Amino acid sequence: DPFAGSGTTLFVASQLGLDAVGIELLPIGYELIEVRKQILNGETEQIRTILQRWRTGRPWMNQHDGKSFPHLRITRGAFPMETESALGQYLATVEQVSSASIRRILRFAALCILEEIGYTRKDGQYLRWDHRSGRNQGSKPFDKGPIKPFDVAISQKLDEMCADIGNDGELFDLSLSTKRGTIDVIHGSCLTVLPQLETASFDGLITSPPYCNRYDYTRTYALELAMLGVDEEGIRNLRQAMVSCTVENREKPALRSMFSANAYSRASTVFDSQKDLQTILEYLEQRKASKALNNSGIPRMVRNYFFEMSLVIFECARILKPGAPLIMVNDNVRYEGMNIPVDLILSDIAQAAGFDVETIWVLPVGKGNSSQQMGEHGREELRKCVYIWR
Repeated sequence: DPFAGSGTTLFVASQLGLDAVGIELLPIGYELIEVRKQILNGETEQIRTILQRWRTGRPWMNQHDGKSFPHLRITRGAFPMETESALGQYLATVEQVSSASIRRILRFAALCILEEIGYTRKDGQYLRWDHRSGRNQGSKPFDKGPIKPFDVAISQKLDEMCADIGNDGELFDLSLSTKRGTIDVIHGSCLTVLPQLETASFDGLITSPPYCNRYDYTRTYALELAMLGVDEEGIRNLRQAMVSCTVENREKPALRSMFSANAYSRASTVFDSQKDLQTILEYLEQRKASKALNNSGIPRMVRNYFFEMSLVIFECARILKPGAPLIMVNDNVRYEGMNIPVDLILSDIAQAAGFDVETIWVLPVGKGNSSQQMGEHGREELRKCVYIWR
């Protein structure tokens, strides 16, 4: 899975006895996978006992000197003062644990509750702020509902983790296969990693790449990234390293040097000759010139998204064995009234890369449009699809 996310594909493959390799750029996804691997491969009863001890003993409440939360500009003020203080006490207490693996698991528990204890909520393209944060609100102030005190949220999370690790928890059920497959996760961008993988070395690929929908994961996961030590420069680098899916993505001049001359040339030729895509890009540029777009970066984002995905598709064709399936989940998108058939365009590019398009499954419930799109161009349901190429 070249866009491994939280590792679902990798762990299910492993449960079925299959060896799995994933590539994940965001540190939060990589951390989640590594912590889950650590629990699967560790002494689960011992880990469970320690988590229960922390749940009942709450040793952080005896910690006087807390650890400062390493805020980014966009996360400052994300927690009530008493909550941030309690979080700092907890993190400082975790640092005193002698076992590195237990430290990582306990830190991960806190990583999981940052949204529950703060004023923010993930909302597609950005973090949405509750009116209690003191930040400026729009015409309709946002109320995210109850904000949990730190001690309540962390205790509940430790309980959940104990249940997952115990015999009654589904998350770590090992009954599907007597022998688990290996899981190898590579921390980085698939644009960098894919060209380094061996030709015809994989039996199958299942993935869901970022959609061409302006979602900026470096913003929605800003709290988690900050806690994992990603600073302002790190955020900017992450944003530019991921496949272009937000208006702040720029061209990646280094792409030519990342890929073989043959792969880059073939992908470029197919990208340039895809007629529907070029028509869409021309339309978006016209709308940009007439100042009709709500963001002038949309044409660049769409162009870069499809070009970078062309390179990814050609590399996937190279690393898969003959007859191997590629299964992709993706959504179509709409800009300035233009419905962009991502499913058909990517499938056409895949055919040029050597895939047969076996089927495109369309989910029974499609995707709506933004209120701005509906107000100006009417409502049009967009396809949410699963592609199967071979």
